[in-house]
Amino acid sequence: MKQPTNTPNHFEHLLDQHHLKKTAPRLKVLSMMADKETATSQPDLESLMNDVDRVTLYRILNVFEEKGIIHKVFDLNGTANYAICTSNCQEHRHHDEHLHFNCTQCNNVYCLNDLNLPAFDLPPGFKVNGFTLYATGLCPDCSKKQN
Repeated sequence: MKQPTNTPNHFEHLLDQHHLKKTAPRLKVLSMMADKETATSQPDLESLMNDVDRVTLYRILNVFEEKGIIHKVFDLNGTANYAICTSNCQEHRHHDEHLHFNCTQCNNVYCLNDLNLPAFDLPPGFKVNGFTLYATGLCPDCSKKQN
């Protein structure tokens, strides 16, 4: 039976895989991020984690990004938001080539991993290392509120 991906054991295994110590703040960050349907900013995490100081949180987010555990995506205001990576991200090599949907009303950022993205050909001489695709509009909750 496959273990759910938002359990403490999964997070501990994830930290082991990346040769990181299993500290309470790291496990808490992973748990909080996994519980959210949207990407989250450092200020949002700070407001939820009053027992972890800003510098520690900053370091956790940086090492998680370096190790390929989370990826960074910017919202419409230019604020960095973070989301847990898929299993094919690696240290220093993210594969977060999916649609990032920015809601223009609530400012939430959604990682839409399950969409089939069209292939594209670049002119000769260009080599893609990765790309970011953004869409803006209204999320389902905000769409309902407008109707």
